[in-house]
Amino acid sequence: MAQLGVGIGWRPEIADAVERLPGLDWVEVVAENICPGHLPESLQRLLDRGVRVVPHGVSLGLGGAERPDAGRLDALAERAVALGAPLVTEHIAFVRTASPALEAGHLLPVQRTRDALDVLCENVRIAQEALPVPLALENIAALVRWPGEELTEAQFLTELVERTGVRLLIDVANLHTNRVNRGEDPAAVLAAIPPEALAYVHVAGGVERDGVWHDTHAHPVPPAVLDILADLAGRMRPAGVLLERDDAFPPEDELAAEFAAIRSTLEAAAAGSGPGAAAVPAVAVAGVGAAAVPAAGGAPAPVAAAVAVDGGSPAAGAVPAGAAAACGSAVPGAAAPGGSSGAPAATGPVLGGAGAQAASGAAAAPDRLPAARTRVGLEQAALLSALVAGTPVPEGFDRQRVRVQARALAAKRADIVAKVAPELPELLGGRKAFREAFLGYARRRPLPGGYRRDALDFAEHLLVRDLPADPAARRRLTVWWRDRAGPKPPGRIVRWARALTGRAA
Repeated sequence: MAQLGVGIGWRPEIADAVERLPGLDWVEVVAENICPGHLPESLQRLLDRGVRVVPHGVSLGLGGAERPDAGRLDALAERAVALGAPLVTEHIAFVRTASPALEAGHLLPVQRTRDALDVLCENVRIAQEALPVPLALENIAALVRWPGEELTEAQFLTELVERTGVRLLIDVANLHTNRVNRGEDPAAVLAAIPPEALAYVHVAGGVERDGVWHDTHAHPVPPAVLDILADLAGRMRPAGVLLERDDAFPPEDELAAEFAAIRSTLEAAAAGSGPGAAAVPAVAVAGVGAAAVPAAGGAPAPVAAAVAVDGGSPAAGAVPAGAAAACGSAVPGAAAPGGSSGAPAATGPVLGGAGAQAASGAAAAPDRLPAARTRVGLEQAALLSALVAGTPVPEGFDRQRVRVQARALAAKRADIVAKVAPELPELLGGRKAFREAFLGYARRRPLPGGYRRDALDFAEHLLVRDLPADPAARRRLTVWWRDRAGPKPPGRIVRWARALTGRAA
């Protein structure tokens, strides 16, 4: 039986520490951050050692109203082949809208409605046909709840699996986030997941502020998240578990201790001492998509019926949807290598079946899908516009939570711009001054065509407003802007004209 084991999210900032991590079985890499044929040396060394590498996509937006972008699918398929990956993963989320054309810059929750489920299932089937290896989808954390939801998370996930055969990447940190922020019960989700549907598991840290849990991926994994991992491992033995850390990276020994704590939690659950271990026999999954096999001679655990729950912030730290691709092959519309199907042949080992056929359940009637896509698109556009463009909050949403989500998206955007253009915080007198100025700029300005463009637009915005106040700092910012954007910054007449039309507001 193919197993992944215990792994960690590979990030350039901790590449050396990852290579030295004791007991490392596999790694996951953000798909949009690598370029086939030009892999980072550290990642290539891991591959040469026989360490499996799984590409984790963040920009498909399979929960969006539009059909998946063919170029993005081709790029994800190309990375799967280049890495010899056993599977690829993405998110149950939307990240953009087509009308108006808006980018969230991060993962947003889809409506738990029949319309949204129909659209998601069709998009998943399109993706499965384009990808050369199995696809698994991750549950996300959310701050906001859609009004008029028709399904619980457990019902939504199980029906998605039944209708498409897709596997699930269960993030136990996101289950904890949704418990704190939305009152949802992680046990209800775990009880509903068919063991054979589980691809692998994510574990990450976060922090609570003012009663809201922020899934930052920049803090230690809390005991509450390990408890959910123990509950999951007591019900079914996952093929893989992965530690995610995306920012505020700790010293190497602390990272190794977190990694060891995950392994210890799994070992305790396998020994029957973890929460829920006595209630449900553990099962070993024979790779992604394979049938569950009894552990220690026991029968596979029965799948509990989905139960209603009362029913968080998106997983922070990963490079957001809409980020600039690491190389041209990730640009929408780029051709994929391989045969006429548009997807290259798989070169890596496949864990189980491809999962392209639905396990059970009926697909939505084809004549329903266009109308469902329209309704889902209108609803998502209204929410995303409120989050990134300052338009009124749609009826039925918690306005305070939408404001918290909007600030989180803007802060995430500021962090990415600071990484893309690290000179800007220095020019503005430090990270705090940069962030304050950027959040003011971003309040009613949606993300433009990528984060480098965003950095230039932000600098121009400051120059239009005669900022920074210090003339010497303003001259340095002018030189920075001129070197990257054009022969000269906007003159005073242009500044006045833009001010009158609202661009400088």
